[in-house]
Amino acid sequence: MNATAKRIADALRPLAPGERLAAEDVPLIDQLAAAWDKRSGPRDPLTVRVAMELVHHEAIVREAYRDSVGVWTWGVGITDASGHSVMRYKDNPQSIAKCLEVYLRALRERYVPGVNRAFQGFALTEAQFAAALSFHYNTGAIERADWVRLWKAGKEDAAHAAFMHWRKPPEIIGRRTQERDLFFDGRWSGDGTAIVYPVRKPSYQPDFRRAERVDVRAALEALL
Repeated sequence: MNATAKRIADALRPLAPGERLAAEDVPLIDQLAAAWDKRSGPRDPLTVRVAMELVHHEAIVREAYRDSVGVWTWGVGITDASGHSVMRYKDNPQSIAKCLEVYLRALRERYVPGVNRAFQGFALTEAQFAAALSFHYNTGAIERADWVRLWKAGKEDAAHAAFMHWRKPPEIIGRRTQERDLFFDGRWSGDGTAIVYPVRKPSYQPDFRRAERVDVRAALEALL
């Protein structure tokens, strides 16, 4: 049963005899869900709310910096591995809008396709897609993560537990917990704002003491 079918089943269950659906009801519900999904057509999964959720986890640095392991990074966690050269932004801070523009491009080109492949044949809710995309943006592992395989097999409790196997370094546990709660319980953590860090020099590391919280909702709405 995909997400649409589950919603239909939940709506029909109170009307069923004894408020219980029978095995023969499932194929009919699946057919109805497939028809509705076909009529609604493809939807862009990268919504403003999804984009805001990831920015909430990632933060923004407007010029190139060295991350915790010395990799040159810029914007919303962008490195050269994204296909976008970040050294052009060394000592060259960009606008928040520019940082978000490149971030959205990286999501569409490199991360959304991976999530779509991992869940092919399964309809995700907006919350589930956001959680999976955030997990993939951070780990790059959505297509090999055990929790995905378990969830698709209907083993939701096991998938819930396996989600937290991805907990290194310890600093990531808070984010992983929020991603898990978003995927399984629909609990969002993003509020439309992002933390923006300046860069300390000559170390070129983020200056965490001078963090500033900025509302990015309007910028993301304009870009999307």
